[in-house]
Amino acid sequence: DVQLQASGGGLVQAGGSLRLSCAAAGFTFGDHAIGWFRQAPGKEREGVSCISGSDGSTWYTDSVKGRFTISSDNAKNTVYLQMNSLKPEDTAVYYCAAVAIPDYWNWKRVKYWGQGTLVTVSS
Repeated sequence: DVQLQASGGGLVQAGGSLRLSCAAAGFTFGDHAIGWFRQAPGKEREGVSCISGSDGSTWYTDSVKGRFTISSDNAKNTVYLQMNSLKPEDTAVYYCAAVAIPDYWNWKRVKYWGQGTLVTVSS
């Protein structure tokens, strides 16, 4: 069975840090880009970051560049999102997802979804 098991959300004050994890199983890690989308109340789902399971290349949305870092442990089929300098506007449900390479990182192109994990940043 395909699984994307997300963990690591929580409540943090502005300026704080959290690390999200996404453990993948049931599909070929190296054939997919894996990463995160987020959705805040009343807003559209947006891509946050992803990493290629093939060559490790990364992508970030502009609003998180310099604050978030995505990485992967291919031996564990796990992707991590280190989120530093968190802002209240980062508050959202974060969804782990996988897109088949070479498709582009858009929620309409997602092949597999994990469950969401809530990140709340207080001001």
